[in-house]
Amino acid sequence: MASGKPDHDTGTLGKAVAVLDAVAASNTPMRFRDLAAHIDQPRGTLHRQVSNLIEEGLLEVNADQSYSLGFRLLKFAARAWSGSGFREIAEPHLKALHERTGETVHLGILKGIEVIYLDKVESLQAVRMHSQVGNSSPCYCTGVGKAGLSVLPNAELKTRIANISFNQFTETTLMSEQALMSELDQIRASGNAYDREEHEPGIHCVAAPIFTNNLSVIGGLSVTAPCYRVPIEKLESWAEDVRSVAKAIMEELPIKLGPRA
Repeated sequence: MASGKPDHDTGTLGKAVAVLDAVAASNTPMRFRDLAAHIDQPRGTLHRQVSNLIEEGLLEVNADQSYSLGFRLLKFAARAWSGSGFREIAEPHLKALHERTGETVHLGILKGIEVIYLDKVESLQAVRMHSQVGNSSPCYCTGVGKAGLSVLPNAELKTRIANISFNQFTETTLMSEQALMSELDQIRASGNAYDREEHEPGIHCVAAPIFTNNLSVIGGLSVTAPCYRVPIEKLESWAEDVRSVAKAIMEELPIKLGPRA
């Protein structure tokens, strides 16, 4: 009988990454017993992984014996962020789009079936939302995620979608492969993707894909706003601007910036 725990039989590094993933994803502090219940590793192996991560500064032990991500990871994140050629090229364009719309602008990259946010220019009238630089979100219920999916060849697209577990975040979340594929056809036709309160209630966005010719970079940008302040008609009026900015960024991207998304 399956244990229901994630299977991370990928060698020592994979087991360590599984621990970091679990701590990073948890909304509450995790103790050893929580990790043991969540990760499919023998307790002795898990204990060694935790001890090694603490020794290397990748995990910190809190006063209540729970675990937090270590400060050494911040150094890695800062170096990765500052060294992102994609982000550096996009940055002035994001600021220009923000000045044009007055709302929050996101830049994200598609990794597997998730979107990782690389940059964010906050609205002057900021509303609390899930997105933060470095955070990830599901691709099927976010504008940037769907924009990125739309440029994939059909065979690869179907492979990725087969790995999605459709979770209903809101009443409008797409909940099936058929519904997602139908929407991706519309995105390909129009050049714009929308998040219609699909990930967070009261928040919607318009997005467009960004990609290199060889698809070594696949991502997108979006303008995000609260529904109470920006009606859908106004959001749709920004669609052409979003496409134009995405195109301007793509014109500056080198053919290959890094490994395939």
